[in-house]
Amino acid sequence: MKKKEPSLATQLAQLSHYIDPETGAVVPPIQPSTTFARDEHYQLPSGYKYSRYGNPTNKPAESLLADLDGGREALLFASGLAAATTIFDTLESGQHIVAPQVMYHGLQDWLRHISSRRNIGLTFYDPVDLVALEQAIQPQRTKIVWVETFLNPTWDVVDISATAKIVHNYGATLAVDSTVTPPVTIKPLELGADIVFHSATKYLNGHSDITGGVLITGSLNKRWEEIKTIRKLTGGVLGSFEAWLLTRGLRTLAVRYQRSSETAVKIARFLENHPAVEKVLYPGLETHPGHQVARKQLFGGFGGMLSFQVKGGAKEAIRVATAVRLFIPATSLGGVESLIEHRASVEGPRSWVPENLLRLSIGIEDAEDLTDDIDQALHKLL
Repeated sequence: MKKKEPSLATQLAQLSHYIDPETGAVVPPIQPSTTFARDEHYQLPSGYKYSRYGNPTNKPAESLLADLDGGREALLFASGLAAATTIFDTLESGQHIVAPQVMYHGLQDWLRHISSRRNIGLTFYDPVDLVALEQAIQPQRTKIVWVETFLNPTWDVVDISATAKIVHNYGATLAVDSTVTPPVTIKPLELGADIVFHSATKYLNGHSDITGGVLITGSLNKRWEEIKTIRKLTGGVLGSFEAWLLTRGLRTLAVRYQRSSETAVKIARFLENHPAVEKVLYPGLETHPGHQVARKQLFGGFGGMLSFQVKGGAKEAIRVATAVRLFIPATSLGGVESLIEHRASVEGPRSWVPENLLRLSIGIEDAEDLTDDIDQALHKLL
């Protein structure tokens, strides 16, 4: 009988059947040491020298994350922004970045910052418009194109394969933020991306108790070596305790993501027919303009992130956000607890987000409980 490879969910639950060779423990140990002793020949017997270069706790987590995304190597960073900004730190003066008009506002603000201070060109474009991408790229000058699988917080869908073909025609690097679509539902490297980014704070860890980021590369090239050098020189590595928590969280990634996806679909369908709701933004709905592209790219659900616009403005939206009883009014996503956020308030005066938009991160609570909660909050507008 032909041997069948275990499913991704099984591999995650058992950490690819991890057994500690010394003790037989089924949970990897944590090694908090920052430095490692040399032997009588002044050699490093384990290969580890200093935790900024590598740590016995971090390395297994990086190997697992590289395997999950189908990459050659992964690097853990102390935060999502520390990871993402390192990619752009590889650019030289005079080079050019293309990024989405709609994207995570923290990174967008940083791109504007380096563009104004380091003679690096920056063009924002509509990433669901492939013609706009061609127009945004500057031949010979554009070196990095950045996209998100789903755009935060509209959840428009980017066609990764089509984008990769265009980007590579111009010899540029395609970096994909796959934070809201972890590797249990999409693998951007297989679709043509060069580097995948995740804010490990979110779905990968899934328990709202670490801050971290990860980059995974499809090839060991010059840019990747520069990324490794920058992390080493700037000290942006993830701590060993956080890496251990991340590994623990990854064991339940598949079941958490499946649960939140199933609940998000139910809530989105409910909101579509609510008299206090103007519009629902969720790629799992057949009415979403990116639904067919999402179906083509995803293999494990549409995720737990959705937005909706209430009838009214900022006042009405904030009233709903503060009237919920189970949803927590807080920033972040991908945890086991469900969150609600008035995005325009969080992003500040430069935000383009409609003032009546609320963003939901669906956790693993009972779907009916969450639906009842959002319903009672919305009824305060009627």
